[in-house]
Amino acid sequence: MSGVIVTSLTDSELESSYQFVVSNGWSHRIKDFDEWCKIIKNSQRAIVAIDSGHVIGFARGITDEVSNGYLSMVVVAAEYRKQGIGRALVHKIVGDDTGITWVLRAGRDGAADFFAKLGFAPSIVAMERSRIVQ
Repeated sequence: MSGVIVTSLTDSELESSYQFVVSNGWSHRIKDFDEWCKIIKNSQRAIVAIDSGHVIGFARGITDEVSNGYLSMVVVAAEYRKQGIGRALVHKIVGDDTGITWVLRAGRDGAADFFAKLGFAPSIVAMERSRIVQ
């Protein structure tokens, strides 16, 4: 992770972060740049990993900052995986406040194992109403 900076997303990184997530498998979830801007605006925490001026990782969280949080996205460029960047992104989002319960969906291959190493565990109390793509 040498030289990689993990920091809050700035307005100047909106376009590059959008291009990054779309080119890394999230185009099915984000319709266009305007929708991306709305997603970011309505997220309490949006983090990027930057290497040599390029976005190489992204994560976002939605939280009331007191009791509950939802870790919505964690994306790391394939060539940067297994270097601690995903771990750093997650830590920056969830922080050290153990009073907040964080939940997430771990549907991609390997995601459950990755998040288990960070202290997440399967839940028997969560329910989901899936979105309908039109």
